[in-house]
Amino acid sequence: MSEEDRGHVRPKEDSGADRREHDRVDVTWAVDCVADDTFLYASIANISEMGIFVKTTDPLAIGTGLVLTFAPPGYEPFKLEGQVAWINPVRPNGDNPNPGMGLRFVNLRPDDRERLVEVVRTIAYVRDPS
Repeated sequence: MSEEDRGHVRPKEDSGADRREHDRVDVTWAVDCVADDTFLYASIANISEMGIFVKTTDPLAIGTGLVLTFAPPGYEPFKLEGQVAWINPVRPNGDNPNPGMGLRFVNLRPDDRERLVEVVRTIAYVRDPS
């Protein structure tokens, strides 16, 4: 079954390999997402060095630009720009336990990128069972 058949929607030029270039780490952090006329309080389900998955029953349209504000426990808060890369919409039959949207970080400043990489790698290292 293709991702589109399962309800995943993303631009045609965005391949699965591109989306999974960086390892993701499962987290449960609050995030504020602000777009032009939308303010969304949501939860980050996972994070990588280049993006996050925001769990929400009301995902924004692909391509929507937004400002993300979140604070990993023990770290200074982040305020980053993002763009909706793909969505996993709510389906009427309840066949989707993980609705939300994949957000790609855009216009990352070098210092924000370094902090983000440090946070993601530290969390991944701490959780590594080996």
